[in-house]
Amino acid sequence: MRLSIDTTDRLAVTDVTARVADAVPSDVERGVCTVFVPHTTAGVVVNEAESGLLDDVEAVLARLVPDDDYAHDAIDDNADAHLRALLLGSSVSVPVADGSLDLGTWQSVLFVECDGPRTRSIDVRVAPTTE
Repeated sequence: MRLSIDTTDRLAVTDVTARVADAVPSDVERGVCTVFVPHTTAGVVVNEAESGLLDDVEAVLARLVPDDDYAHDAIDDNADAHLRALLLGSSVSVPVADGSLDLGTWQSVLFVECDGPRTRSIDVRVAPTTE
């Protein structure tokens, strides 16, 4: 299933856990849910969705990869977004147990925009298992 996400800032973290959970088919009792971001300037991670931490993630990414003069900027002035996304990764896998995402107490699925504002998509696929 492909989900659409509208972002409003250049660098922003959005909790997409509920939307991903809703995409798990009701007939899948056990399996693996893969969330994939088909973009080179955005990523997805599993972490806590506390508002202060979300702000911290944005601040750390901005400090780790400043908006400097990179070679790629000559093409479309977004090298920093590509480099930030490279650090994050483009997919996560979450177990499905008893028909639901089997996340830890404080874990959430977070979409990280690095080159917004944009309309983005994430792919959610669930592979059932018999174990």
